[in-house]
Amino acid sequence: MALRIITGIIGIIISAIVIQLGGAPFAGFAILLALVGWYEFYNAFSRAGLDLSFFLGAFTLILMMCCAWLGNIEELLAVLTLGSLAIFLLTVLLSMRPHEAGVSVGGLCYLGLPFAHLVMLRFLADEPHKVESLVNLHNFVSENLTNINFFEKLSNLHFDGGCELVWILFACTWASDTFAYFIGSAIGSHRLAPSISPNKTFEGFLGSVVGTGLTAVVVGTFLFGYPLMQMATIGVILAIVATLGDLVESSIKRYTNIKDSGFLIPGHGGVLDRFDSLLYTAPVFYYFIVLSKII
Repeated sequence: MALRIITGIIGIIISAIVIQLGGAPFAGFAILLALVGWYEFYNAFSRAGLDLSFFLGAFTLILMMCCAWLGNIEELLAVLTLGSLAIFLLTVLLSMRPHEAGVSVGGLCYLGLPFAHLVMLRFLADEPHKVESLVNLHNFVSENLTNINFFEKLSNLHFDGGCELVWILFACTWASDTFAYFIGSAIGSHRLAPSISPNKTFEGFLGSVVGTGLTAVVVGTFLFGYPLMQMATIGVILAIVATLGDLVESSIKRYTNIKDSGFLIPGHGGVLDRFDSLLYTAPVFYYFIVLSKII
């Protein structure tokens, strides 16, 4: 548990730096995570006897992420389409089995598209949104904590629209996992999906829904000034899809007979273990923001 907490703190610090920097550091870090996730996906199915198209898949993944970074949505779709067709062509050129090609393409969609949406979310808006915050952080700090340098520096941080959105997404995704774990451990007794993830409970899931909804309101509304009803709504939605994302990754691990997807993150496993929920929350949150037009 101590190792898990220490690693989590380090991860939050790294994430904070990368999110704040934006630009090439954020896009580059997202590409790195996607590639590590692809390697873990490839490795898992290799243990199950499937020989996926690793290098062509990795190349396609990089191009997809670059298109997302540049905001070229049509080009991203073109890369995914041509990459998928090329992988299936390997069933003719290299005698790859059709189901291996199918799993390879499925992996590109499972990893590439969510991480691409995460990148697109970060660059969705370069300026602060126009909604007035219910709590002005700078004024609060100036009036109450001006003698504390750390808080004074915090109040002067620049949050553009995309940066705010990524912070809300990460806070809600982390909250979903955290509330589900602690509430499920404390009072959980009714199994949510015993054949896939025996430790998940309905009590933990309900705690996740409530906790994530509150987190979305605190971070999204009281810190960044987004409409309360929209934030409460997306908080509940993200708790649901985060749970589904976790269960999907658990089903993959059960099929491939592995305990952890990797060992990159001590105490947490691999990238797929740590970002399984985000693979579902990132695209859902992106389209919620775009369709609701709140930025």
